[in-house]
Amino acid sequence: MWKDSETEIDYLDFGYLVEIMKDTINDEKLLPSCIGLYGDWGSGKSSLMHMCKHQLEEQEDGTVCLLFNGWLYESYDDAKTAILASILDGIKENRTLTGTALETIKALYESIDKFKLIKGGIKFGLDIATTGGLGAIASLTFKEAVKKAKAVTGEVDEENLMQTVKDKLNYKEIREDIREFRSKFAKLIEDAGIKKLVIFVDELDRCNPETILDTLEAMRLFLFNGKVAFVIGADERHVTYAIKTKFNDIEGINMDIGKEYQEKLIQYPIRIPSMNEDETEFYVMCLLSENEISDTEFDVFLKYLQDKRKETPLDFRITMGILKEHDDAIATKLNESLILSKQLSGILTQGLNGNPRQCKRFLNTLDMRQKMASYKNVELRNDVLAKIMEVEYFEPALFRKMVKLLSDNLLEQEIKAFEDNEEDKIVALEPWKNELWVQRWMKAKPKLAEEELGKYFYFMRSSDKDKGLVNIQRMSDVAQRIFEGLVGHSELVFRQAEKEVEKLSVADQNFILDGLFEVLIADKVLDNDKLDFFLRWGSLNEQLQENTVKYFEDIGGERLTVSVMPLIEGFYTGLQNKNKLHSILERWSSENASIATEIQSFDK
Repeated sequence: MWKDSETEIDYLDFGYLVEIMKDTINDEKLLPSCIGLYGDWGSGKSSLMHMCKHQLEEQEDGTVCLLFNGWLYESYDDAKTAILASILDGIKENRTLTGTALETIKALYESIDKFKLIKGGIKFGLDIATTGGLGAIASLTFKEAVKKAKAVTGEVDEENLMQTVKDKLNYKEIREDIREFRSKFAKLIEDAGIKKLVIFVDELDRCNPETILDTLEAMRLFLFNGKVAFVIGADERHVTYAIKTKFNDIEGINMDIGKEYQEKLIQYPIRIPSMNEDETEFYVMCLLSENEISDTEFDVFLKYLQDKRKETPLDFRITMGILKEHDDAIATKLNESLILSKQLSGILTQGLNGNPRQCKRFLNTLDMRQKMASYKNVELRNDVLAKIMEVEYFEPALFRKMVKLLSDNLLEQEIKAFEDNEEDKIVALEPWKNELWVQRWMKAKPKLAEEELGKYFYFMRSSDKDKGLVNIQRMSDVAQRIFEGLVGHSELVFRQAEKEVEKLSVADQNFILDGLFEVLIADKVLDNDKLDFFLRWGSLNEQLQENTVKYFEDIGGERLTVSVMPLIEGFYTGLQNKNKLHSILERWSSENASIATEIQSFDK
């Protein structure tokens, strides 16, 4: 198995992104500066930051690098001051401070204490009080801040609260304190002999909107003078969403506040591309090879592959000839890994959007199941297991059907009919008969009809109680948040997800649909709200619509009531291919007379 965390080994050939980060940081004319390293969850942001940090530290030119994990401050009552103190702590740990520098850092710690404005359990936000925000945000008054406090805590003594805040620290005074803080911090950098301070901010993707804003607002204190560079690793969509969530109720703002805010704060955006098929194949091959040969052999092998890739950097592919050119014995050891990497590269690129972390999780699941089988002295072929897992990930409705057919002893004959092009013999899997993806999958090597499939499904099974949990564990962090919001019937989450659905991988889209179906069928009679969100998610694109219809195959008409029929009719009306639902509607009518009239009224 492979560790699901950052690495300093570049399997992705993203060294050019590290170089542009370094160039920007080392250009002193640009300091202070902020680089936005943008990418989807699992795209390699953390690894790239660790690579950059390592190379900057090797310069030995007075550059000090600090790594700040925003997620660690998720539970702090006042994340801003915790972040500020953390930066000062990092400077203390990296430099021996004496004389003026020591006195300056003490004064800065005192300033941070002064920023902690907590009175009666109500926090007066530093985004308003210390930085003043941006544009229209700068005009927020104390009264608006009190209004926000009332919305959270209920009735408060507005006059008393206003006076408490003003007495503690008036607006003019805190402005002066901020200017002094920035000046002292720049002096600390100089007195401590730091040529430049580079602060890597990681894991913002995992933080709630308030912590994201706390982190960004704390950064603003350092971006006006001094030799400081920030590198923020984040999904750009999450930062935008956090800003909009925080300031969406401010009157008079007509601009795109999320975009404006980020462009003001983050001057140099760098976006990580998704892996293409060749890059995914290279990445998977490196991971598999890492497990098949010794560490010493792998280090030499990886260096060889990286050098070969430099010869044709845009379209390099690993072949058996390239392996043999390196070492015949190594090539023999890695033959199965090469075949598997080629088998998986296309489907993982398309289904997982070329996402490194999700590719790694797929391989970890594959490896875990192989090990479970070995503990029971059962032998599984990697290529067969991987092929079945492709359906589990990318066609969960089909996978569900295959599990049922296996228990009914019908799976082998259905698959054989597909593999032998005997369409008239395809019965139970008829809804998938004309799907191009399924046709290609069925006919791709290895063939499954002659395999003992029961042993493979045995190690892929989960209990009914655990099915939803299994789906959640396979989702990306982004998909998990969407799924949890939809299960909680959140309109806000759905509206946001509706805009972002096409940016999710195919696997994530299907995991969410499958998870919502699990929640739906947990009740004997279908719940209106659960069905509503299942159908709304299933309506967002043509592929989801088709998969939703397939889930209907597993719902009996007796579970339906008249009250849910308007929801089903609404879904039916929006279908691009209504014919696929006709036979199911007819079956439901025959199984439940109480809904037959409703179904007949559908505009067919």
